[in-house]
Amino acid sequence: MKKTFAIALFPLTVLALGACSTGGAGADYDQVHASVVKASFQPNGIATLDYLKQDEANRLCSAADVAGKPLDEKTAKAIEADALKTIKMPSDGKFIGDWKEGEKIAQSGRGLTWTDKATDVNGGNCYNCHQMDKKEISFGNLGPSLYNYGKLRGVSDPDAPASKAIVEYTWGKLWNSRAYNACSQMPRAGHKGILSEKNLKDVMALLLDPKSPVNQ
Repeated sequence: MKKTFAIALFPLTVLALGACSTGGAGADYDQVHASVVKASFQPNGIATLDYLKQDEANRLCSAADVAGKPLDEKTAKAIEADALKTIKMPSDGKFIGDWKEGEKIAQSGRGLTWTDKATDVNGGNCYNCHQMDKKEISFGNLGPSLYNYGKLRGVSDPDAPASKAIVEYTWGKLWNSRAYNACSQMPRAGHKGILSEKNLKDVMALLLDPKSPVNQ
């Protein structure tokens, strides 16, 4: 006996599929997609719709990804220059916090959902993309290994003048990674308010403090 399955589709999804079948321009697809996304999400608690707004760098990098080719050098340099301007150095001039707190942040992927509070410490989810501690048996490889990050760069004292360049670079990379790689997939933790200044200092300690497990 033949069975018939009824599939209920969200109305705007049907609209999107219909638009695709008509052979309309790519801009039309983008507009329909934006309408679907806008209708599918509602602000709730601290979870707003800000992240649905694609900035120019995201748009350019996404287009390059779809085309299967990297950004041209001029565009990439312009994105990096704009991102560099967003980096805010620590208000008190101190970069290094508590690596133990930084480890908690690196291990956690929580935060910024409608069930979280604005006062909660968000996770950095660092292990999702990087190896950091030799004792960890689970970590991602989307990004490079950060094991011995400070040690390999000769940072024996993060507060010493000799360490200034790598310390400031690391802070900038955490704040807005696009300042150094136009289409970086690394979260812009400081620029997007994912991590506070204190949180960033703690992650800095995890990466650069000689006592941190990262540098053992």
